[in-house]
Amino acid sequence: MITPRQLDDIARRAETRGVDYAALSHLRQVYPGLYFTHCLDDDINDVEPVLRGAGINLYLVDGRQHCLRLTEDFQAATGVVLAVVAECVDS
Repeated sequence: MITPRQLDDIARRAETRGVDYAALSHLRQVYPGLYFTHCLDDDINDVEPVLRGAGINLYLVDGRQHCLRLTEDFQAATGVVLAVVAECVDS
């Protein structure tokens, strides 16, 4: 289970520290037992983020069964995907 308050804290930390392996390692230390991963937001299709941040969207992961899946259920959440929003640059 993840609380909305924890998700807000995770978003603030990601916005401050960035999203890289060191930042994920720090989050794992602060929130032991939670699963953290990152990707580009464009890699996630057909699902709305649970929280939109400055340059990053957060999605909840349900890993209670054999396969991981995205969820909107805070009670079922066992992890977070930090998805970096890439800005389009016209050339």
